Amino acid sequence: MKKRDLFLLGFILIKFILQYLLIDPSYDLHRDEYLHLDQAHHLAWGYISVPPVTSWFSYLIYLLGNTEFWVKFFPALFGALTITLIWKAIERLGGDLYAQSLAAICLTFSALARLNILFQPNSFDILAWTFVFYSLLSYIKTGKNKWLYWLGVGVGFGFLNKYNIAFQVLGLIPALFLTSDRKIFKNPHLNGAFGLAFLIALPNLIWQWQNDFPVLWHMRMLSKYQLVNVNRLDFLTEQFFFFFGSSFVLILAFVSYFKHPPFRKYQVFFWTTISTLAIFTFFRAKNYYAIGLYPIHFAFGAIYLSHVLSKSWGKYLKPVAMIIPISLFVVSAPMTYPIGDPEYLKGVQSRHPDLMENRWEDGEIHDLPQDFADMLGWKELTEKVDLAYSKAPSDEYTVIICDNYGQAGAINFYTKTKGLQAVTMNADYVNWIDLSGEIKNVILVREVEDGISEREISLFEKSEKIGSITDPNAREFGTSIHLLLGAKTDINAILAAEIEEKRMELKTVN
Repeated sequence: MKKRDLFLLGFILIKFILQYLLIDPSYDLHRDEYLHLDQAHHLAWGYISVPPVTSWFSYLIYLLGNTEFWVKFFPALFGALTITLIWKAIERLGGDLYAQSLAAICLTFSALARLNILFQPNSFDILAWTFVFYSLLSYIKTGKNKWLYWLGVGVGFGFLNKYNIAFQVLGLIPALFLTSDRKIFKNPHLNGAFGLAFLIALPNLIWQWQNDFPVLWHMRMLSKYQLVNVNRLDFLTEQFFFFFGSSFVLILAFVSYFKHPPFRKYQVFFWTTISTLAIFTFFRAKNYYAIGLYPIHFAFGAIYLSHVLSKSWGKYLKPVAMIIPISLFVVSAPMTYPIGDPEYLKGVQSRHPDLMENRWEDGEIHDLPQDFADMLGWKELTEKVDLAYSKAPSDEYTVIICDNYGQAGAINFYTKTKGLQAVTMNADYVNWIDLSGEIKNVILVREVEDGISEREISLFEKSEKIGSITDPNAREFGTSIHLLLGAKTDINAILAAEIEEKRMELKTVN
């Protein structure tokens, strides 16, 4: 095996080990992960919240045993593959082993590590963006049309993973026009490439059409309740912090497109970054939506830095350039990763109140970052739901109805009761509620601000509060579990009406 391949394998191994070390065992999985994992049991070409690719990996996780190890494995894998693509890009550009190693360090010890600890579409999204850029780089380098078709494959599967990749395409178009690469629009193979992308994405587009385009409803809800709190200036300033430990390499990449003659023909990557950031800023996008723009620049920045340090005095700075990203990552890790239990993190917060991002999507400041609070309380919730379920007659149909998808998905993932399935009117679960049997009993899981109403209690012969989530650090703190036994009315009809009302809401896009 070649020396470079051995080094690459070493960096991949470091990447996997790091991803498992960044999460303290006191945390459960994240709220969003449970929804994606439940999609494995409802495979389709689309969902209300996301396209289908994540569900395919969820199904593979299910086949492998449905354990937390495999849940964490796949985002780490996507991160490792992203590093591999940049490694190969440097090789294609003629860079040396130092440049490859520096780029691998910059990507490993960066914001990618934060995204790669969670099983969400984001890790594959960044991989898809990087693959598209790698294909474009290879086309510019070789002039071979096959790379345009690989670009189409990247766009197609990227679209099936997360619609976010459409912004990359929108950013690429003006960037190509601004450079000498505009001649690509005269190449008929570009049409073939996007035709291929369209064919790959077509099953999801058909699904969207058949289901009245729920993505439009999802975007409206996202804009109304989350993106409305995004400050455009904050979006731009926060871009720096994703790779703050290796920002000097990014800056050198941007310089190299204009100062380093071999890289001038790759200016399309610079202008794509500018135009895509402008689009994201206009639409008040979340800051991490743009992370996929940056990995490709490390190929150019690392090579250019290696070239700058090729003089005799530069050899003394080469190891320093590698140490800086690692050192800053180690220093900042206690404030940006759940490497300690909640009390440890709150201690860090008290010592560095301005360095931890504790502003949630609701716009308010809390004790812990929202992502970390979303990783607490789920096992406790499931234990109490299992207890409630054990108190219901085993020969009667008991349905578990939750307030949100995190509760339902967590119960389905952690339950030790065979056959138990929680549902909710939230997200994709509205299409998964089984009304084939006569519902006799209901377990209600309610957020603290909702509670249970007298009307709901009156529909049953007996009611009992089983308990609530007692972890004060959990975002779900206070969520309660209620057991309702002996239905006195047709619960199926009530739920059917609520399901229809929810589906009508999904069809209404104002």
